[in-house]
Amino acid sequence: MRGDDVAELQVRLAQFGFNPGRIDGIFGVLTEEALNDFQRNCALEVSGELTRATLVELVRMTSTHTARSLVTEARERADFHDARTGPLVICGRSPLAPLLARTCERVLKVEVLDDEGPEAVAAFANANDAAFVLSLQTLKHVDGVHLHYWASYRSHSRQGEQLASQIASAFSRVTDPAKVEVTGMALPILRETKMITLHVELGIDKVETLEEMAEVISTVLDEVIHRQA
Repeated sequence: MRGDDVAELQVRLAQFGFNPGRIDGIFGVLTEEALNDFQRNCALEVSGELTRATLVELVRMTSTHTARSLVTEARERADFHDARTGPLVICGRSPLAPLLARTCERVLKVEVLDDEGPEAVAAFANANDAAFVLSLQTLKHVDGVHLHYWASYRSHSRQGEQLASQIASAFSRVTDPAKVEVTGMALPILRETKMITLHVELGIDKVETLEEMAEVISTVLDEVIHRQA
């Protein structure tokens, strides 16, 4: 129910205008609904399964529509997204976590998951319709701050990239600014979550700088929430 073959199915469905959700290689509810819609529109048996007849029709249509873009990317470019009313989920081991939780409580409800693995965090966030997920990790070998958003070889989270870039730009206001990098990655926590998620790696342990960073992130999230309202 997951893997490159599922990702390829999601890409083909998205090319034809059926929204399977994020191209993440996971056969979830949205992918099943998109497959049902495709089968219905092609007068096939609506089973939500990739039958041989469905595969034949997908291949046939792909051969005549090779230049189509993905409906998922078109939706993001048009700012079509599902409004999420759940909490900000903060996970991972970092001295930034409690500081961030305290500052962000002024903006929205916060849930902190200290010792949970990526799959457990994603399951909690998805079940609770989390507004955002911030995964934090302090690493001594990291020079400054690395902000990672979801990206695979076929798609990426435009909203995640925008949030990471906005935070990176805002970090310039910190008294002791650090080197900041923004990159797309296919980490488990980014792949499994259905909302805007960032994985933050940092090599900073100075409390004053971390406190300022927490304030900056809180301000950016507040701006994003009001922009979406």
